[in-house]
Amino acid sequence: MPQVLLFDLDDTILRFTSGQPNFWLRALERHLPQAVERHVALLAQIDAVNHEYWSEPERAFRGRQDLHDARRWVARAVLEPEGVAPELCQCIADEVTEHKEAHVHPFEGAIATLGVLRERGYRLALLTNGSALFQRRKLQRFALEPLFELILIEGELGYGKPDARVFQAALDHFGVEPREAWMIGDNLEADIAGAQQLGICGVWHDPEGRGLPERPPAVPQRVIRQVAELLSLQELTIAGTPPQS
Repeated sequence: MPQVLLFDLDDTILRFTSGQPNFWLRALERHLPQAVERHVALLAQIDAVNHEYWSEPERAFRGRQDLHDARRWVARAVLEPEGVAPELCQCIADEVTEHKEAHVHPFEGAIATLGVLRERGYRLALLTNGSALFQRRKLQRFALEPLFELILIEGELGYGKPDARVFQAALDHFGVEPREAWMIGDNLEADIAGAQQLGICGVWHDPEGRGLPERPPAVPQRVIRQVAELLSLQELTIAGTPPQS
């Protein structure tokens, strides 16, 4: 039975990419209307360069600490060869970053579920990659900090998931064994594989119901589409104290 629940933030508690509009397309439509016939091709290039950028671990770490700089790099790599001025590349990239942040919002029922889990006696921690500035801003915006006994942010630690040190720090804080903790997150590599390397149960959040990819980096012990499903999982129902009616 878990005593401790470790949560990811983006695309687990808060919608960060899941269900958001394509802000790259919106920025292209706004700033490059004369090249509308090229937008589909440019978006494909942006996706490819994004994948290349974020697939290199050290560069991805740096990018998560400065999303403005990361997206500027992508915009320049794709748009400058098309004759777009560096200043306009930066403007497009910054608009994408700012709009994505502005549109972040909680998944339905996620925050309320955290409150119920605390009432049932579970100890909660937040393990999130990203910069301290961006992540703390979101935590304050949605009043999430009081819900967690422990908050570990990549930008404050100097390393992030799937580094085993992140998960071990949480286990050490709570004084529990890996079998007494669950990790709930949307990223199969960072959240699920990272937790499982220490023997922590991995609960994969798959909000769109896409299912596992053909060759997943990890196979989770459980799959949920909504954080609220945690309240009805048998292990949690047995382990927890039902909320007062």
